[in-house]
Amino acid sequence: MLITKLKDTGKLLESMGNSKVFVFKCFGCSEVFFPEEEVDRFIRENGGIIKGLANVDYLCSEEFAGAYAASFMDEINEAGQILVFSCGVGVQVVSKLLLDKKVFPGCDTFYINGFQGLAAGDSDCEQCGMCYLNLTGGICPLAACAKGLLNGPCGGASDKGKCEVTPEMECAWVRIYDRLKVTDNMKILRHPEVNIRDYSRIIKDKPASCGKREKT
Repeated sequence: MLITKLKDTGKLLESMGNSKVFVFKCFGCSEVFFPEEEVDRFIRENGGIIKGLANVDYLCSEEFAGAYAASFMDEINEAGQILVFSCGVGVQVVSKLLLDKKVFPGCDTFYINGFQGLAAGDSDCEQCGMCYLNLTGGICPLAACAKGLLNGPCGGASDKGKCEVTPEMECAWVRIYDRLKVTDNMKILRHPEVNIRDYSRIIKDKPASCGKREKT
């Protein structure tokens, strides 16, 4: 089981700046607690910056989410950035679909005991309670890096950008670097929060990761 919690709205607005945003709101998974009332209140109170809204069930399905995104492409293109209210998987899927857009997670995802269900795609969420996808180009360094490194690549990545631990996998931090370069957001790598994590947010009896990583 997992739950999502709305991020600090003041910090969220500050991080997005003055650009218009397009919002994806996911409500499809009954196994996820989603703060729908709080999210709806945020949308109402900040309607002036919201260019469009897509209410999507199962945003974790890349094919399904892609079809939704295609139907809203005019509004998406008019928005400077994307705000996603979902678990971490949905944010990563949107980031893969909209490579030229800055994507911000509107929620943090927490683990709680219980059946997790099956992911509809290749992306994974470690449910760490401190989502950094806005700082890493929508690519999770915990889920996509074999070592779960938060502040940059290790010294073992190959000169072809492959992972030291799993040679057939691309280095997550090379992917993050390339994505931030595409979105002209390289300066965000110097953001101090990328190096700091509150591990008390992670449930102590959470099962160890089974090693599932995002495919490339």
